[in-house]
Amino acid sequence: MRIAAAVLALAGLTLASCATGKKLDAAADVHALLISIRDNDQASFDAHVDRAALKREIQARISAEAARDPRFGSLGALLAPGLAELAGETLVQPQMFRLVAERYGYTPQTKIPNPIVISQALKPLPDGRVCATRTKDGPCLLTFSKIAGTWKLTGFEGGLSELKI
Repeated sequence: MRIAAAVLALAGLTLASCATGKKLDAAADVHALLISIRDNDQASFDAHVDRAALKREIQARISAEAARDPRFGSLGALLAPGLAELAGETLVQPQMFRLVAERYGYTPQTKIPNPIVISQALKPLPDGRVCATRTKDGPCLLTFSKIAGTWKLTGFEGGLSELKI
């Protein structure tokens, strides 16, 4: 009986350490993304953002919102790719993310948390991605996927109305 309990405990610790390892790995890249936003470093920002994935998400959201409004009919689906392209090029920039961060009280003088602290705000998802939450058990705000060895921003939660210039 003790052996079975020890095996179960060991299995639980192994699973927990896998989740923690993934969160720490992702947190290092999230930290680099935050530094790139603070420093307006376009090259580092681009290395940590999957612009194509974000454009696809924006396009899907524009199409879905347009489909809900009968005034737009199929016009929304027709315009969604161009609007998503414009939004992806205009809004997915370090300076735009910095403006959003400033709305939440983060300024260029705010100390960026280290990866260990950031990992505590990350939640592993069943499909292998991780998401950033504002509180420990809160909803996902930003989603990150590991692509070619780097965790990149691939999705966001919230309405399209939050994508403002």
